[in-house]
Amino acid sequence: MAFPLSPGVSIREIDLTTVVPNVATTDGALAGLFRWGPVDQRVLIDSENLLVSRFGKPTNYNAETFFTAANFLSYSNRLYISRAANTSGATPVVSNCTVNTAANAQIFILSSGNTNSISDNMYITQIGNTSVFNVTGKAANVNVINSTAFSVSVNAVANGTTTFYFGNPATSYTACAFDEDDSTTAYAANLVNQIILNPNRYDAKDGTFDSDVIYVAKYPGEMGNSLRVSVCDNSDSYQSNVALSNTTVNTSISFSIGSNTATVLFTGSSNASATAVENDISIGDQVLAGNSAIGLQFLQVTSTNVASNATTTTLTLNFEDPYRLKSAYTANTIQRYWEFFNVVDVAPGQSDFVRFNGNTSANDELHIVVVDNRGDFTGTPGTILEVFKQLSRATDAKNNDGTSSYYKEVINQSSGYIWWANDRATAVSNTASTLTSTSSTSPGNYQMRLGSDGQDESNVSLSTLAAAYDLFVSAEDIDISLVMQGKPRGGTTVQNSETIQNYQLANYIIDNICEIRKDCVAFVSPDKSKVLNNYGNEAISLVNWRNALRSTSYAVLDSGYKYQYDRYNDLYRWIPLNGDMAGLCARTDITNDAWWSPAGFNRGQIKNVVKLAFNP
Repeated sequence: MAFPLSPGVSIREIDLTTVVPNVATTDGALAGLFRWGPVDQRVLIDSENLLVSRFGKPTNYNAETFFTAANFLSYSNRLYISRAANTSGATPVVSNCTVNTAANAQIFILSSGNTNSISDNMYITQIGNTSVFNVTGKAANVNVINSTAFSVSVNAVANGTTTFYFGNPATSYTACAFDEDDSTTAYAANLVNQIILNPNRYDAKDGTFDSDVIYVAKYPGEMGNSLRVSVCDNSDSYQSNVALSNTTVNTSISFSIGSNTATVLFTGSSNASATAVENDISIGDQVLAGNSAIGLQFLQVTSTNVASNATTTTLTLNFEDPYRLKSAYTANTIQRYWEFFNVVDVAPGQSDFVRFNGNTSANDELHIVVVDNRGDFTGTPGTILEVFKQLSRATDAKNNDGTSSYYKEVINQSSGYIWWANDRATAVSNTASTLTSTSSTSPGNYQMRLGSDGQDESNVSLSTLAAAYDLFVSAEDIDISLVMQGKPRGGTTVQNSETIQNYQLANYIIDNICEIRKDCVAFVSPDKSKVLNNYGNEAISLVNWRNALRSTSYAVLDSGYKYQYDRYNDLYRWIPLNGDMAGLCARTDITNDAWWSPAGFNRGQIKNVVKLAFNP
């Protein structure tokens, strides 16, 4: 404090303590299935909003696991999540199959192949000949008939020979973006090789992705299929005028009021110019219609089609919205723009780094936009998630502050949704001195697909859950106090003539975490069948279920399940109480002290409960 210049009162606060007080911290831990987020990595979560952001919203796939975590976070703000996922499934490849639609669309394996590597409920992830099947971008479940024949859940288009690629339904696969937008030739011959668990696993897999894979989702799961990546890597892809008049064609594009389509009429029953013009238009492009007299309107292209008759060929552009200007419009040029030109307001060109340090004749910049195409992440389809502007294909490119502007490095370090896998074939990377301009003629539009959640929380294997809980074993690596079981899983035995199920996960946590560490407590809920729709027998069933557990001083068993509202899906669910019991302990440690009981009329209030399955 400054010395006073005149008489007055000086106030000083002096701390006379000589020790640091021991403040209790109570960290929870839970492993289980989630639809998004890193696998084989502990993540500290402090709120339900962050839980949703990092690991996705609940569905029937993992509702009990999700709400165990969410319920704990309603009492406390420190929860470690370890996401469980089976990522070790094989990917059998069956080639040279013939489809016979007359035989109930059965598929017969040719040559010396057989169905030994195929099992029921596998899904076809890629099909080479779409003239036979057309299931691009979605899965078709498999039904094995015999050693040389199987069928799928999607109808065949025609008889013919094709190639199939399979995924194991028990495996969590990572969604992939392929080089060809329509996927007629691009595929992943080894789906397991595209699985990314976390940043450390990406570093190990970098350079091993299938060559057709351009981007992969950040984490495994079906949610990754909601992602779309749009890439604009030259000025022509950003904006161009597609001429409709040349030596063989003299025509124009016509827009009609209220119509979602515009047509271009070519003379001749087979006109190569029609296909050439169609190839210059990309799905998602914004087409500018109108002029200064009638106004201007941008129309987004949703699809294109070329059809011919005996004398003419018609190119049709289909738009998301109808043409709404005050009069019809025709033009001999299609003015097209990259679909995100209004988000990134400058066309890609040459970066300062390449201009001063590299091949001055090469344009190296590109823009990348990541979109929530289905709305799985944001709830609104088409929401833009990330925008990366004026990145470089030069591997040694730097920003003015010295950080890397190489697009692979920027994407991998900054994106929360995708990893870089390979260069686009028409826009390869190189050092600034040897880099060349792209040969792309249109923007890259990559819809992620092939992501899969694998088994749900009702049939996930104990080994998958155990591997996730193993991240909490070491007391030196992680400080935790309360270990939640989530949904009970694993095992069948008999106690007092009663069949007891789903007790092994609790025993695994007791034996391999709590009894080993001796500094934390397991919170366990019984199997739902013991307390729900088991009227009059709940108490004895709970005792029998408890007798299948280890006797220990490091575990707490509650009385079952509560009924609570799921605001994400607008329905009610039965949720195990172990998240609430651990939460009450954590809250009591915060509001009182560690030796206070969490029970009672004041401290023992369970939140978000409509009713109990069994009230002891």
